[in-house]
Amino acid sequence: MRKQDMNRDWIATARTLSEALPFLQRYSGSVVVVKFGGNAMGDDDAMAEFARDIVLMRQVGVNPVVVHGGGPMINQMLEKLGIKSTFVRGKRVTDKATVEVVEMILSGLVNKRIVQAINDQGGRAVGISGKDDDLMVCVADDPELGFVGKPVEMNVQVLRDLYNAGIIPVVAPVATGMEDNETFNVNGDTAAGAIAGALQADRLLLLTDVTGVKNKDGEIVTQLTPDQVREMIADGTIAGGMIPKTETALAALEAGVRAVVILDGRLPNASLLELFTEHGAGSIIRSTEPRVKPRIR
Repeated sequence: MRKQDMNRDWIATARTLSEALPFLQRYSGSVVVVKFGGNAMGDDDAMAEFARDIVLMRQVGVNPVVVHGGGPMINQMLEKLGIKSTFVRGKRVTDKATVEVVEMILSGLVNKRIVQAINDQGGRAVGISGKDDDLMVCVADDPELGFVGKPVEMNVQVLRDLYNAGIIPVVAPVATGMEDNETFNVNGDTAAGAIAGALQADRLLLLTDVTGVKNKDGEIVTQLTPDQVREMIADGTIAGGMIPKTETALAALEAGVRAVVILDGRLPNASLLELFTEHGAGSIIRSTEPRVKPRIR
């Protein structure tokens, strides 16, 4: 590369950092819950990039809370153990044998891999599950689904204690039962929404394998209100796997989250693009708040 081209690249980088200032000020001290899942979890380079983004958030004053899934890893282990897995309306039917595997994979393998990735990038991460300190207490979501939980009680002080100490919490969506202390498997998006609502988070970022919410013409809708989302669900524009994600977004907004963004986790630096640039990324769902509101001193 010629020196002139290198200088041009560095100038562009410096300009980008300068233009990020109002966004850095806007989110300083805020809580951002990030749901991490999809194909990026199985790729070492993508995992390292995600971890670097989370560490950068923490470095500039954001309090990130990571909630993760792990469906592909669970499927692989169930197959190895010869345990058949079935689904009802897109959710895994979870019997006692399956929930033991779910807990082992989510709280063990996946959770600690993310923690290690964040620590490798210079951050301080601690992995917990929804069972720790009764963070997330559930009842059965649907008798047909077995040990699939619906959060009914949230105790998020442990998360506040961690991020107030400069530590990044990484949460596995496994929870305690309200009645008999059973172990419940909780959908990752559902868990992230419940945690974001309980924390009154500024942002909930749902990283997925799609580019966002699309209209009838297949175009990404960058900004949506709750009423628009409900209309798109009712008329079938929002369908399939996007329904539970948008329903999670609506529930989180009702619980007090300021805005929810559904974005493509495969996009390099997707979370940073959303938080710290004018362009943003994916589809943001909110009531009336403007995208950028510089901090008033």
